[in-house]
Amino acid sequence: MPLRPTDSDTFAAMLSAVAAVYGREITPEVTAIYWAALAPYDLAAVRQAFDRHVRNPDAGQFLPKPADLIRMLGGTTADSAMQAWVKVERAIRRVGGHESVVFDDALIHRCIDDMGGWVKLCDTLEADLPFRARDFQALYRGFAMRRERPEYPPRLVGRFEAGNRVVGQAVAPPVLIGDPEACQRVLAIGREGSGLRITHVSDSMRDLACH
Repeated sequence: MPLRPTDSDTFAAMLSAVAAVYGREITPEVTAIYWAALAPYDLAAVRQAFDRHVRNPDAGQFLPKPADLIRMLGGTTADSAMQAWVKVERAIRRVGGHESVVFDDALIHRCIDDMGGWVKLCDTLEADLPFRARDFQALYRGFAMRRERPEYPPRLVGRFEAGNRVVGQAVAPPVLIGDPEACQRVLAIGREGSGLRITHVSDSMRDLACH
């Protein structure tokens, strides 16, 4: 997930501590520049990027610029994508496609939605799971490397909820996967009907397009 306003103090302290290693002081204005550049990444990934840079024997002798950290984050996106899939696969096995779920990472929702939805993913044959893992991680890493904040569905709908919606029955709360507070934020910010949108062109518009 992207940096949150509540991360600002921790982020500033972390940047100040790294700068002190290089005998430098960071002004609030410079901190704001780093924050804006690194905002699409979560705090744990940023911390890891700082740590990797400091321990880098080639470039680690200089205070990292935002671009240096983003370059480091290119590697951590693969790690994040793998960790996200581990969470998804555990939920597939332990929860399954009957229940609706909310993960604590909005990007997981978007990737699963792009892959056809929660039920379809849960119906994957065991032998095909490695291929779905590859597809998921490629999608996840692509969004992360492009620093996109795509729209996503607030919940991944399972069979029970889909069936209840059709007949107008009450819908049970979704199962929360991961940190409960983060799941609630994902649920609150997501948008129904997000993802791929298909529009049918009317005959008049189609005729106009042909001329």
